[in-house]
Amino acid sequence: MNVYAAARAVFGECEVEAKLAGAARLWAEWRAGDRSVGEVGTPSDTPGRPARPELLPPQAMPRRQLNGRENHAALIHALAHIEFNAINLALDAVQRFPGLPTGFYGDWLQVAAEEATHFTLLRDHLRAQGKEYGDFPGHDGLWEMALKTAHDPLARMALVPRLLEARGLDVTPDIQRKLKGFGDAVGAAILDIILRDEIGHVAAGDRWFRYLCAERGLQPETTFRELLATPGVPRPRAPFNETARLAAGFSAQEIAALFG
Repeated sequence: MNVYAAARAVFGECEVEAKLAGAARLWAEWRAGDRSVGEVGTPSDTPGRPARPELLPPQAMPRRQLNGRENHAALIHALAHIEFNAINLALDAVQRFPGLPTGFYGDWLQVAAEEATHFTLLRDHLRAQGKEYGDFPGHDGLWEMALKTAHDPLARMALVPRLLEARGLDVTPDIQRKLKGFGDAVGAAILDIILRDEIGHVAAGDRWFRYLCAERGLQPETTFRELLATPGVPRPRAPFNETARLAAGFSAQEIAALFG
């Protein structure tokens, strides 16, 4: 199988362990030179998911305070659910968008493998709380944005890594503070690993967004602002992790203009 077909096969896996193993295998095979680019084929719009968790609209998700064991487990579950969806998002970038430099596919296969590691860390931590992935509901907001940007890799790089995943850079420090205040040093340490890697993931999106803008003769920061004005696209909101955003490729001028 070429890289498109191989990524599409793992993207379509519904069984959690098969998806995790597949993401790790694809990245290892790519590094070993065992996957060619080849013919793209027809992309799939349906990611494989397990039967649980139940998926609710984002606005229907219960609001929780970190004030007890059940809500603590629900927070860890929510973080794990984000990471599971991020595996599918990275694999979708590979299976959907043909004709880009080979480095694009390598970047997103690496991201998929790292997201699988993040999910495993959080699921193991969730199990330590006596819960399993699927015991709480989740929402489908990340995949909804993937569908909105399925027509254009430039829009995808802008509105998934550079918008939604960058939001993760912003909120992680506060979540870590809450976890430490609850006595969960292990969970906070897991988020140290995730934050480190997610800076790289947002940077990959930033790099390919700027590449596609240059290819089309567009000014990146102006184009990003225009895409943020698309109906249904959420605006970035404070607080902002300026240090992490700078490390991920945002300029100080852009941060000041967009989020100041």
